[in-house]
Amino acid sequence: MKTNLFNKVLLLVCLLLSFQLYAHDYRNLLQKKASLEIVKTSLVTNKQWIKYPNYTDRAGWDKYTSTFKTELIQLGEKHLNYEWKVVTATDYLEFESSGSRVAMEKPFTSNLTALSNLVMAELSEGKGRFIPQIINGVWQTCEMSSWALSAHLVTQKSRRSLPDFNEQLIDLTAGDLGSFLSWTYYFFNKEFDKSNPIISKKLRKNLQDRILDPYMERSDYWWQAFNAQPSTMVNNWNPWCNFNMLTCYLLLEENPIKQAKAVYRTMESVDKFINYNHEDGGCEEGPSYWGHAAGKMYDYLQLLSNATNGKISIFNEPIIKNMGEYIAKSYVGNGWVVNFADASAKGGGEAGAIYRYGLAVKSTDMQSFAAYLISREKNGDDINAGRDIFRTLENIANHNSLIQTKAALPQNTYAWYPQTQFCYMKTSNGLFFAAKAGYNAESHNHNDVGTFSLYLDAMPLIIDVGVGTYTRQTFSNERYSIWSMQSNYHNLPMINGLPQQFGAEYKAKNVVFDSLKHIFSLDMAGAYSKDVFVDTWNRKYELVSDNALIITDQFELKDLKEANQINFMTWGKPNLSTVGSVIIEKESKAIILKYNPTDFIASYDVIPQTDPRLSNVWGKELYRLKLVAKKISKTGTYTYQITPKK
Repeated sequence: MKTNLFNKVLLLVCLLLSFQLYAHDYRNLLQKKASLEIVKTSLVTNKQWIKYPNYTDRAGWDKYTSTFKTELIQLGEKHLNYEWKVVTATDYLEFESSGSRVAMEKPFTSNLTALSNLVMAELSEGKGRFIPQIINGVWQTCEMSSWALSAHLVTQKSRRSLPDFNEQLIDLTAGDLGSFLSWTYYFFNKEFDKSNPIISKKLRKNLQDRILDPYMERSDYWWQAFNAQPSTMVNNWNPWCNFNMLTCYLLLEENPIKQAKAVYRTMESVDKFINYNHEDGGCEEGPSYWGHAAGKMYDYLQLLSNATNGKISIFNEPIIKNMGEYIAKSYVGNGWVVNFADASAKGGGEAGAIYRYGLAVKSTDMQSFAAYLISREKNGDDINAGRDIFRTLENIANHNSLIQTKAALPQNTYAWYPQTQFCYMKTSNGLFFAAKAGYNAESHNHNDVGTFSLYLDAMPLIIDVGVGTYTRQTFSNERYSIWSMQSNYHNLPMINGLPQQFGAEYKAKNVVFDSLKHIFSLDMAGAYSKDVFVDTWNRKYELVSDNALIITDQFELKDLKEANQINFMTWGKPNLSTVGSVIIEKESKAIILKYNPTDFIASYDVIPQTDPRLSNVWGKELYRLKLVAKKISKTGTYTYQITPKK
């Protein structure tokens, strides 16, 4: 029974990752930039590309860590007596029995946090005080059967969540550990040898067996995307994992021919990710994933450029700049972001990575935005990126120039992504509107073609809920039984009483943005199945200059089943005391949504929030405002107007 369940889980994962979607270009920017032969002659030898001090260069590290030295040492001191956790077999199997990922991930992550803090503390202090615990952490990690997460192990040939010793799976975490431990080996292998040479030998062999060999020998890790067409979905796993593979080969492989072949292999793979992305640069996975999608692509490209002394670089390509600037344009203010799909409504991104990306592509918007983010840090400047040691080291190196940059948010009045079909518009009086078209098989998809969000003075009032804590159900064939994934819990109509459907064929058409008239429109009928009997459902969003959003729905139905229901999600309790208007207020910000009372009956549902991933953002309750049509008609026009409450 469990095997059948996991076959179903794997099937949906594969479907999510392999739908044939909109056609993209065979850009192959990296391969066009350099052939394998050029890679062989371009790679800097003897690790001379590394700009960080050697471990024994104490003056170098004192200068490098500078004002962060004390902070980094104190973080490490918290783990001097850390008891290393054992991830048990039942921790892995818990994913199968209850769907929980936490049982396995909690002790695993605790160990990785301790180890990363110990490593940075020892690099900063250099007295050997943290070495014994680093050895313990490395040894314990090497004793594990796998470095992959239980939720990802179901893609093993066994289709089970318990590590199979017959197979080494490279997932996000295994890749992260490979990269982190490669740096650990580079900095400390001679120090380990002082205790016992078997320690560094064991670590080096683990990295060879778990990372280097499998990456070159296998072409069936789905994230490699070697068999992908330009229209095949390739998401954040690709640049994230390939960055880690590039790091491992640059730090560990001593044979220059083998190293060059591995580097070129990562280029072929990352090209698949760039090919998949639209020229407009929109990240369909949302701002929460940008740091591991475009952000990790940047890390990869920067490392590749460093390792070739700038000879292999594509930072001048428009798509690369567009992919970077998306994160700045998707920021609303006060920590709130435009959050379609599984992205959280709160965030903004890692300031250090955004700043460096901005430097690479010469984007002043990104640099200023990063400075804005760093200025908002409540507890000082957070430069520690945990097990992502490359980002930590780069954060430190670029910190002074970042804090000297003038902080500012992008001043654009609109942002339009014609291929991704995202649209943002602002008024000078504080309204920020965001909507999407697209299709219902995007990466981290929600059934949300045509949905929108509305903010007043950076406060979200008509909202996109986001996603709860990941469980087995989240990435299974049960995904769309989760309420927050369904279109009826987005700001969309239930046509003939029915919601949208999942699948690449369910998509918008006639998508138009008029920047002069501030109008975004689409026909969302194609996002609904045939049994909805809808010919057209044209929705027009118009952001007018006197600070109002006017929404018009014009529809034609083939047949009648149930009354249409128009839904609006909010975290402010709707006030229905006046027929024809609804007041939605949160934290002293309020809007009035006006509707025709001859068309609709208004009511709302209370949706309790017990999942901390959602309640930490929205609080204990959410609300679904429902406008249910009084008359059933095959044709009609509905209009709603939203204005700030004065």
